[in-house]
Amino acid sequence: MERMNPKVDKYLIDGCMRCKFGATPECKVNNWRVELETLRQIVSETGLTEEVKWGVPCYTFDNKNIVIISAFKEFACLSFIKGALFTDKEKILLKPGESSQSARIIKYTNPEQIIEQAEIIKSYILEAVALEKSNQKVEFRKNPEPLPEELEEIFSNDLKLKKAFYTLTQGRQRGYIIYFSQPKQSQSRYNRIEKYRQKILNGEGLNDEYSG
Repeated sequence: MERMNPKVDKYLIDGCMRCKFGATPECKVNNWRVELETLRQIVSETGLTEEVKWGVPCYTFDNKNIVIISAFKEFACLSFIKGALFTDKEKILLKPGESSQSARIIKYTNPEQIIEQAEIIKSYILEAVALEKSNQKVEFRKNPEPLPEELEEIFSNDLKLKKAFYTLTQGRQRGYIIYFSQPKQSQSRYNRIEKYRQKILNGEGLNDEYSG
């Protein structure tokens, strides 16, 4: 087991100190301290080096960032820096945001969950280390196409469509974004989106044979 870093001890008391609630009862760390301490214990047993980066506990291998422990308002979590490359055999990894290309997280809301998944967590860490040793890298999309304003507006009122869209592969998403953005007139963009709404809900790409 690696020596525990006193900076992480301080984090577990005061939080990351990046907002006005640091070192106050309102700090999110106070809500999830047991979960964070449990995660810390499990991760530390893998032999990674315990550091603090961006105000939160970060565990490294040969100076490469592997996994982060942090607290959010509604959960504590592990964040794997290159989680997008994992096989994710247990299907427990989530995107921290819709546009996330590399990181993947596991959310926890009680220490029992963490203890039950202790061996899974360790196996995922071993996979992360193996990825670093093999020099595998996430291929980031350069300048991904922005969503047209019309699509963003429709998503704000149609969460079912939004969820279905982001369930599509990135290639299918990109195909729709390019197609919807082509017309110069806003109404034409709305028309295209409405025309292909059902295909998106069906999980189909722009050029897939229509099944609905």
